[in-house]
Amino acid sequence: MQPFRGLILGTRFLCPKALGLTSFPAPQAWISTCGLDSGASVEGDAGCKGSLEAFQAKLATGPSLQQFLQGATHPVQETHRLPTEAEETSASYLDPSTFAGSPGKVYLETYGCQMNVNDTEIAWSILQRSGYQRTTRLEEADVILLVTCSIREKAEQTIWNRLKHLKTLKLKRPASQGALRIGILGCMAERLKEKILDRERLVDIVAGPDSYRDLPRLLAVAESGQQAANVLLSLEETYADILPVQTNPSATSAFVSIMRGCDNMCSYCIVPFTRGRERSRPIASILQEVQMLSDQGVKEVTLLGQNVNSYRDVSEVQFLLSVPSHLSRGFSTIYRPKQGGLRFAELLDRVSAIDPEMRIRFTSPHPKDFPDEVFQLMKERHNICKQLHLPVQSGSSRILEAMRRGYTREAYLELVHHVRDSLPGVTLGSDIIAGFCGETEADHQQTVSLVREVGYRTAFIFAYSERQKTRAFHRLKDDVPLDVKRRRVTELTDVFREGASQANAAAVGQMQVVLVEGPSKRSALELSGRNDGNIKVIFPDVKMDDGTGSGSTVHAQPGDYVLVKISSANSQTLKGIPLRRTTLRESAALC
Repeated sequence: MQPFRGLILGTRFLCPKALGLTSFPAPQAWISTCGLDSGASVEGDAGCKGSLEAFQAKLATGPSLQQFLQGATHPVQETHRLPTEAEETSASYLDPSTFAGSPGKVYLETYGCQMNVNDTEIAWSILQRSGYQRTTRLEEADVILLVTCSIREKAEQTIWNRLKHLKTLKLKRPASQGALRIGILGCMAERLKEKILDRERLVDIVAGPDSYRDLPRLLAVAESGQQAANVLLSLEETYADILPVQTNPSATSAFVSIMRGCDNMCSYCIVPFTRGRERSRPIASILQEVQMLSDQGVKEVTLLGQNVNSYRDVSEVQFLLSVPSHLSRGFSTIYRPKQGGLRFAELLDRVSAIDPEMRIRFTSPHPKDFPDEVFQLMKERHNICKQLHLPVQSGSSRILEAMRRGYTREAYLELVHHVRDSLPGVTLGSDIIAGFCGETEADHQQTVSLVREVGYRTAFIFAYSERQKTRAFHRLKDDVPLDVKRRRVTELTDVFREGASQANAAAVGQMQVVLVEGPSKRSALELSGRNDGNIKVIFPDVKMDDGTGSGSTVHAQPGDYVLVKISSANSQTLKGIPLRRTTLRESAALC
């Protein structure tokens, strides 16, 4: 008998897949629901009638359509209170005993971008309130959750390979310990949905990026031996009322999500299909989280979003009266201009004012959404890092048009010059795709020349990976051979490193402020941290002036700002000599 994959309501068959919310009972569970024991047979009309009556009686007390819809929607985020325990476990069709006692230990693995790191912290916050304990040891886990990436095929293949290892772990688990539950969360879950459950029967739950509130219910369903999935995308969900729990409490830096989803619809990108439409988190909840992190001693916050500088808070009536911002000169979008809302410059202003000794960064912006107000604010505030990530993707106007990026090579370079005029000494980074559909050698050389001209300090360079559902998948042909893509990636990487080496070499002899992160990975005798431009700086772990003027000396600790004189450099790292501890306010006048 095939697993039951729907809910019978009267004479209609409602497939929860259509809702993005599914629970897949095992055959045994379906037989029990019908009122039959495993292996029992129905004899004659009386048996059939009794079976039908028993089933109808169970159906009458089972879940209604409204209960499924309630479980699939999210509360309106007008307030920032945390959901109560009762709200999280209110599925009346689940046996209350399912939630009794400690749910066990959960092991979380994160793959992909910074947004996934933040998603992991949100998921852990939800599970922690439901009684789960966190473990960093795989063999101790009762639940293993993988927060996944789907931006490229290689990212998904990494997860499939990981599942092979977990399958062995699950099969070897002693029966006395109970079943090991495995879940796939995030973008890969959203892209493949129930296909994951079909391909890997060892996977118990699948939850998309907008379904983390449902994790306790999904895991409760899995505890009863069923597979469960919720891959609904939301037009509202920002998890504004959930304060993420840092997976590393001793970290000196943190990520704060300010928006989710993306409306740009670049032809190569899967993000709008895995994370949904763009929506911004209310500013009040963002300020609350940043204040909390400051109180905890965090020294650096990175504001996160798929298109972070298109932030637009419309949660309050007065925000709707705001003057609409304009696109960078020479840039366009495929969607109509959005009217009203509190914009990114205002958010950045308020966030940076919370703690003058906390560094503020943001990523990843789109080049189109940079009003001069943002540059002016970055220039004025000493705690807003003079570092910008400006994804270019290609240096060819023809390829940029095929990518639907909304700008030309010339417009992008004009923006770069404007940024450098507005923020002298700014550090620039970028994302670059090699071998996009129809990219010729001439197109590639234009990208090479742009990388050389701009002189990025950081860059993420990847070969194009075709993604289903995207415009490029349906309308364009992935016609650049893999070996050519790889060669182009290598060439671009070499040119980037050459420029980064030259730029970093120019820093030799300068004094720079470094936020200490901890011991260097290569030597316990050295400390590692990052400067204002987000470049790694290594220096000896020796006693230095404590910066108070008392003459005392100390060893720098994680979270300290240290004034370092740069002595050497390569394409990725600076090395220097520590001078003394300092503060952002003091160092602003020195560096």
